[in-house]
This record gives sequence, C-alpha cells and structure tokens, in this order.
Amino acid sequence: MKKFLLVTLFAVLPILSFAKGPDCDSWPMNISEGWLKNAGIVDIIDLDESKTKITLLASEKKAKGLYTQIYHFIFYDEKGNTYEIITNSDASYEECSMSDVDVYLISKNHINK
Repeated sequence: MKKFLLVTLFAVLPILSFAKGPDCDSWPMNISEGWLKNAGIVDIIDLDESKTKITLLASEKKAKGLYTQIYHFIFYDEKGNTYEIITNSDASYEECSMSDVDVYLISKNHINK
C-alpha cells in the first residue's frame, strides 16, 4: 500500500506543479497572421480561422504574475494549404501583450497552387 501511495504521489505531483498561466492565444495568433501577410506568404483574408489549431506548448512563470508562453499554431487557407507557426511571448492575467511576439515559421505545405 505504501508503494502505491508513493507512486500515485509522484505521478500526480508534476501535474500540480505546471504553471498554466493565462489563456492568451489570441495575441500571438493575431501577430502571427499579420506576420504571414507582411512576409508575403498568405493574406489574412485567405485564412480559414475556424480550422486553426492552437496548442500551448509551454507556460513558465517568470516573475510575479508574468508568464512566458510558447504556442504552436497551424493555420489553414481556403485551398487547404497549411502554415505552422511557433510563437514565444510574455503574458499576464491582466494583459496578454506584455512583450513582443517572436514568430517562427516552421512549416508550410502547399497542396494547391
């Protein structure tokens, strides 16, 4: 019984220690869409936002109420092409735009030209 309790404790403890932080995906998503447009990759009006996939990869508490968040976005355009972006930015519960957003295009897949 002691082993079971220890195993359970060690399994649950890391889950409790994650610093999820605020839900601030809209700020880096909007900046990413603007970045794709400004880079001449795809126009914002051609993106199908309803198909966008958003994954919070990491959220780390840096200082009192400030979190560094890393998001993975997969954007789809009307033709079915995909654009994968990773972002890095700081956010708080009061303000999602606590820093600039670093945008990294990691993949683009053009199935229809």
